[in-house]
Amino acid sequence: MGAFKQLLSSDVIVTPFEVNKAFQFTGAAAFTASNVGIDRFLGQNITDLFLTSSATTGNIGLEYKSLIFNSVKQLYYSNYSTTSTGDAISVPFTLPGSDPSGDVLTGPASSAGRFENYLQTTLTQSREFFTGSNSIIGVISIPTKLFGEKIQPSSFNFTCPSGSVYDDGEGNLINNSNGLVCGQIFYSHGLAVITDTGSLYSATYGTGIYGTSSYGIQNTATFIDPFISSTDITCSFSSSYTLFETQFRCTVEANDYSFTLNPSIISSTADGTLYDFATGSYFNPYVTTVGLYNEAQDLIAVAKLAKPLPLNNITDTNIIINIDR
Repeated sequence: MGAFKQLLSSDVIVTPFEVNKAFQFTGAAAFTASNVGIDRFLGQNITDLFLTSSATTGNIGLEYKSLIFNSVKQLYYSNYSTTSTGDAISVPFTLPGSDPSGDVLTGPASSAGRFENYLQTTLTQSREFFTGSNSIIGVISIPTKLFGEKIQPSSFNFTCPSGSVYDDGEGNLINNSNGLVCGQIFYSHGLAVITDTGSLYSATYGTGIYGTSSYGIQNTATFIDPFISSTDITCSFSSSYTLFETQFRCTVEANDYSFTLNPSIISSTADGTLYDFATGSYFNPYVTTVGLYNEAQDLIAVAKLAKPLPLNNITDTNIIINIDR
């Protein structure tokens, strides 16, 4: 038998909390296995007309290099094609085509600085994206079934024969050999983009008189390509997922349910006589189970107490039920 009591909204508390799980994969087989699904792509700025015979890339599904390059550029670097700090950065840090007060448009409304490029930090992020002919990028794509809601910042590491990269917790990929930014990671998308070697030298030297050796941009192909094509690789990261703990406070006030409804206290079914122990002034019923019902009176959850709990005639009794989902 049971007794029912309605819960109030003040009796229910929902608390979110984040859980993490670490992953590490090694070797090409671990990446291409159907139960993993991590893929790697090479993007290239192919300026010729788009042809179906254009080079493709990818370990699971083939994709055109030019489509990879242009998609990444549009989504994550459209504000950074002319400056590493973004076309939107100006003094006093306002978007071109807008006014700080928010009610007057100033400047060219069609400015490229108005794109959303999924910044991973409130700091001014430096993103190098080279748009020269045949420039290449590397893309590492982790499926949502592995990273959950996002990759945990400061947990991503990727190693191949040409070197290793890690994330700095602010959305940047760092070349482990020189400590410089060589790309970006987008935690909530499970996507890491390698755009450069993290060159020790400025791009202002160009590729003309000074060449592409010690004074110019390092050869990004020799650095990026092994991250995408090599079989000798290791990738580690931590996933992040938010669970919600719902807490129900079931309050039995003093003198509530002061008599048991359990039929086992009846000594005679003929006249309903009770056993002597149930008629004494010190008899209190015990709680063993709490059921939660919805508005349609459907039982949706059952909580079993570790041991029977006696109710008190003087003070209220609170039973706390936690459900994680």
